Amino acid sequence: MKRLKAKIAYDGSGFAGYQVQPESRTVQAELMKVLKNIHKGETIQVVASGRTDSKVHATGQVIHFDTPLSIPMSGWLKALNVLLPEDIRVFEIEEADPAFHARYHTARKTYRYKWDRSSIISPFTRNYMVHVKQKPNIEAMRKAAEAVLGTHDFSSFCAANTAVVDKVRTVRRLEFEEHGEELHMVIEGTGFLYNMVRIIAGTMMEIGTGRRKASEMAGIIAGADRSLAGKTAAAHGLYLENVEYES
Repeated sequence: MKRLKAKIAYDGSGFAGYQVQPESRTVQAELMKVLKNIHKGETIQVVASGRTDSKVHATGQVIHFDTPLSIPMSGWLKALNVLLPEDIRVFEIEEADPAFHARYHTARKTYRYKWDRSSIISPFTRNYMVHVKQKPNIEAMRKAAEAVLGTHDFSSFCAANTAVVDKVRTVRRLEFEEHGEELHMVIEGTGFLYNMVRIIAGTMMEIGTGRRKASEMAGIIAGADRSLAGKTAAAHGLYLENVEYES
């Protein structure tokens, strides 16, 4: 039995999220369907670095699965991409240590959130960026980002219905990049709570558009109360960009 590790990308527009759900199209279900085909009817479990919600995209998701088959890595890459639907692609695959775990061995993750500041959003990007009608104050957003960096209790930026008790996480990087009319928020951390990136993005945009002050961010974090932070930003602007593992 071999454990294989793969880097995959998917367009979240047509999925109800990563994790298998009854009567819904999901990324995990599509992967398992293809692997079951390759393994002649045997069910193969697929483990990802983490779940993504409905409409959320990934350019650098990592998965692992176990297989008894002896297929060259080039053969795996070709077979998976031939059989998978076009909105999922495998870009890298390799044999991993049998003890490797795509979820539990994660050391850092990077997410990217995209806004479109155009006066009129293109129909070809409407599923991949969130349109903002008002030009945001990026310097105010960058100022607010300073308070987010470091290790904090991020209860204010976690969905209220989560069962997670320990809400302390470390954010190593939080930057804003301008790409023409696009504004990207890039955030890297050791781990993220449910909806944490989208709530940070929503709060940042409220600061950028003058509905909140940058100076409020430290107090929002210290308050450890979801009601203090902004709205959860729309899912379709979010991308899981990179996953790094313990060496």
